[in-house]
Amino acid sequence: MAYFLQQLASALPIAALYALLAFGYSISFSVTKRADLTYGALFGFAGQIFLLFSDFAWNRLWLVLPLALAVGATLALLYTLGAGLVIGRSVMRRLAKTSANTVVVASLGVAMVLMELSRIAAETRSLWLPPFLNTPLTLWSDPDFPVTLTVIQLLNTGLMLAMVGAGNRFLTGSAWGRSWRAVSEDAGAAALCGVDGKRVFVAAYGLSTLLAAIAGILATSYYGNMDFGAGLVFGVKVLFIAAIGGQTAPLLAAAGAAAMGLGETLWSAYGPMLWRDFAIFSFLVLLLVLTRKEQFQP
Repeated sequence: MAYFLQQLASALPIAALYALLAFGYSISFSVTKRADLTYGALFGFAGQIFLLFSDFAWNRLWLVLPLALAVGATLALLYTLGAGLVIGRSVMRRLAKTSANTVVVASLGVAMVLMELSRIAAETRSLWLPPFLNTPLTLWSDPDFPVTLTVIQLLNTGLMLAMVGAGNRFLTGSAWGRSWRAVSEDAGAAALCGVDGKRVFVAAYGLSTLLAAIAGILATSYYGNMDFGAGLVFGVKVLFIAAIGGQTAPLLAAAGAAAMGLGETLWSAYGPMLWRDFAIFSFLVLLLVLTRKEQFQP
């Protein structure tokens, strides 16, 4: 029983991460209606830029660790948000009305450019953050098997879930959120009502990028590293997990992604690790086939 409770506790950080990523992806997908691998690449790019500048501030500028992390996080947000806005305005907005295959190919190209830029900037070095906030906190006392999570796991989980809640409140209660819903449901009708669809498109892509960047920084803070190929892996994974709850419904996409994180953790605990990704993706493909909806524009 204690082992099962520990696995549930360990699933919280990854479930919160998947929920935030799916929530952000759904915001941009709602206006593009196209599968986009760039989102995962922006997530990985943010983590790599965070590592690069934190390492520079720590080892070259000799700043204390909290200040070095703050410098790295600030510059990671600026670089990633700038890249996301350029991609949204200059690439995705122009291609969103073309075929879905064109967008997939373009997003794959953009993802590879981001991965290579971060690799070249880091000189192909695998950088690691020093461990911090890793004090274990006991959630359930058991003399034989106490259930614990570290401080950074709890902080990351709380921050990610808070951002999902705040983001949903913003989308449902703000004037921009109403414009976003109008454009995502019918861009032509929204334009007739005076809504600037192009501006909403770029803003939605920017908001999605901001959430991906924050998720990348928080994930890197927890794991201590971000692999150069993580962007492509997470791009494919987010595309699938966001579809569980519905790619055009951010809160439902977040809920489905959290369930995916829970299932992935439980499989790692009780099933063979070698078959984890195969089993998870096979289940997702089967689920999408059985519940397929026409969400893409022709």
